[in-house]
Amino acid sequence: MLWDLARAEGPVAAAQAALDRIEAWDDPALFITRVSPEAVLAEAHRLEAEGPMGRPLHGIPFVVKDNIDVAGLPTTAACPDYAYTPAEDAPCVARLRAAGAVLLGKVNLDQFATGLVGVRSPYGTPRNAIAPDCVPGGSSSGSASAVSAGIAAFSLGTDTAGSGRVPAGFQNIVGLKPSLGLVPSRGVVPACRSLDVVSLFALTAGQAATVLEAMAGPDADDPYSRPAPPGWRATGGTLPPHLRVAVPEEVDLVFDTPDDAALFAAALSRLEALGATLERVSIAPFLALARRLYDGAWVAERTAALREVVENHPDALHPVTRIILEGGLHRRTVDAFEDFHAAAQTRLLSRALFARFDLLAVPTAPGIPTLEAVAAEPIAANSRNGTYTNFVNLLDLSGIALPSGFRADRRPAGITLLAPAFAEARLCAVAAALHHAAGLPLGATGEATPAPISAAGTESGPESGTESGTESGTESGTESGTESGTEPGEIALFCIGAHMSGLPLNGQITGLGGRFLRTDRTEPAYRLHALGNRPGLMRVAAGAATPGAAIEGEVWALPAAAIGPLLAQVPAPLGFGTVALASGPCLGFLAEAAGVEGAPDITAHGGWRGWLAAQAG
Repeated sequence: MLWDLARAEGPVAAAQAALDRIEAWDDPALFITRVSPEAVLAEAHRLEAEGPMGRPLHGIPFVVKDNIDVAGLPTTAACPDYAYTPAEDAPCVARLRAAGAVLLGKVNLDQFATGLVGVRSPYGTPRNAIAPDCVPGGSSSGSASAVSAGIAAFSLGTDTAGSGRVPAGFQNIVGLKPSLGLVPSRGVVPACRSLDVVSLFALTAGQAATVLEAMAGPDADDPYSRPAPPGWRATGGTLPPHLRVAVPEEVDLVFDTPDDAALFAAALSRLEALGATLERVSIAPFLALARRLYDGAWVAERTAALREVVENHPDALHPVTRIILEGGLHRRTVDAFEDFHAAAQTRLLSRALFARFDLLAVPTAPGIPTLEAVAAEPIAANSRNGTYTNFVNLLDLSGIALPSGFRADRRPAGITLLAPAFAEARLCAVAAALHHAAGLPLGATGEATPAPISAAGTESGPESGTESGTESGTESGTESGTESGTEPGEIALFCIGAHMSGLPLNGQITGLGGRFLRTDRTEPAYRLHALGNRPGLMRVAAGAATPGAAIEGEVWALPAAAIGPLLAQVPAPLGFGTVALASGPCLGFLAEAAGVEGAPDITAHGGWRGWLAAQAG
């Protein structure tokens, strides 16, 4: 892989390999504008001479979707008459260059990012690197094709209704849709400004996480930018031992072929093998909201962004794009408010779902359409591609699409994991483990998917990988914090009750940026009491008539700034104090002595999970 080549042999070797691959691939519809080979190599030589200097993407080649500004290169949005040449990079591009990445050029897309197929461009249709007779997926078509083909180590796309996920599913790669506002969208030609995110494609979830960390962060000049919670990160996530995953009820699932259904079922089985508990839920309200995206207020929002072109230069538009955008001119404001209220109501249902579950797993798409099928039904086929993606941005979710396998006809399929905003570390950690478990090649390169790397920088799977450090973000210059497994700026917290993984209050931990470190137990000096829906842990004095015992729990790492906000959510008689663990002292949940008087002593069950199991039995 180019990522590994840049690490092992340096920026020049990686840049030359990328340039050679472009020539060998020979797809005239892939790039709209290329950086000259001489300029690419000159930048690579400069970076090599300087050395890494702590830059997490040192020498790694990438491409950018051509609705994102790059200084000195035309931004066309796949509409030649619209083209302009910006004087400065979009913030996302500037941050990637500052992190050492090497730009190869700007790639094709569905015109004005309107479509999920990748064929709506006057510059042609980029070749699907896996299934040439099928659409590449859109609107970030060239971004996905370049990564799958091994031309770029990663790429930037955009995602408004699935454009950063559908192409990943269609080309056997990873597509990461970040939280709204996490990456500035300034310098991006808008589709729906209130929903647009800069997305990214990579061959592995760990690489995607590393890239996201390099370009995330607020932008004071972007009205839709917002800061992440304290301690947010995309790398270094761990697989919780009691992962709760919601899965759509059978009635909510549609597939093009039995093979597509079987591949989704197989991916769910792999999740279970990783220790996840799966439960069927109705996503009918989400699907209903998704149908409003192309039949309501957000069509008008697309039109508003390009009103001057639609009204004064309609002949410059692709025929299908023109039909869609002209439809927005006739939307009524009263209907728009109905859409906004419906979205708000559905967000309530989404919050309730994610209070019970860590993730929602859906197919990336019902199946992959052929070029011929899309030519016959351009709008209907496109809409079907967005079945499981259109609601995600409306509900303010983060998501990651990853490969799930190949049908009998060798066409790819994918699974997408969804979570609340700013849950990228959790998404990437689970996706890395699930991707490796599938045993699939990386994109169209034929190389094996490496084992994920743990937060400690070691492989968490039984097989060797080739990306030392990249899955955990250790290449970003982050050093290990303490022997407890925390990173600088984090505090380890011992959880003994409903805050543990898979239990009702775990969302308070993960919502503040917490990440699972390990299971652990106290020294044999504690008693545990049941205080209704949570336990109270008390240390007993040496020589007490009722001796203490070892109590099981979990150690989570939280940003130091999150400890206060978490404590504010903890009711009396509970609080935080130092707990003596078998592994050493740790901050943890403790109860006041007066608060446990008369409460049932459940120490004999060994911990809260044991008590819950006994109650259920």
